[in-house]
Amino acid sequence: MKAIPHEEIGSRKLLTLTKNGHRFLTETQSAGKGQVLYHGFTKPREANHDADLYRLYQKAAEKIEGQGGRNLRVVLDYEMKKRLFRDLAKLGPGGFLPSKNVSLPNGIVFRWFEERFQFPTFGSNTKRDGERARVDLELATSHYRGRNLTERVRAGFSIYAHGEDASKLRRVLDQRELTAEILSL
Repeated sequence: MKAIPHEEIGSRKLLTLTKNGHRFLTETQSAGKGQVLYHGFTKPREANHDADLYRLYQKAAEKIEGQGGRNLRVVLDYEMKKRLFRDLAKLGPGGFLPSKNVSLPNGIVFRWFEERFQFPTFGSNTKRDGERARVDLELATSHYRGRNLTERVRAGFSIYAHGEDASKLRRVLDQRELTAEILSL
């Protein structure tokens, strides 16, 4: 446990897996087969944002289950980037031509928009009626500028925000004449 400063609410106590806890969960596959787990505070400046991802996960899982699906696995943006760049390196020079969507051998589809790949905060691999799918989720904050939010909306991500940030983000969308649902945490 560690007290992490938070600019709006003071500091909050956050928990993380220990190395031993990480090893146990990985060896027993208690978090699910293939689920990547992390331990410790690797980026303390991002700890509050990362802690909010758990709330986002809970909301998204509730929505997925409410629609008759179930969550199979969570893939963080860090893992997506690692896989993408590894697979692009395997393709070699000239093996990648930018297009609207890029599907790589690992089965993950990456969206190409505004001359770069768009990565959600995390993806949730789901299953409903025997079909596998992926839901791309973005935790938007009041620090998002118009371009960041526009790119995420156009990439088709499900946008979540804290209640106090949602109205500002809706104004940004209105100014850019974009329509998207901003789900509240």
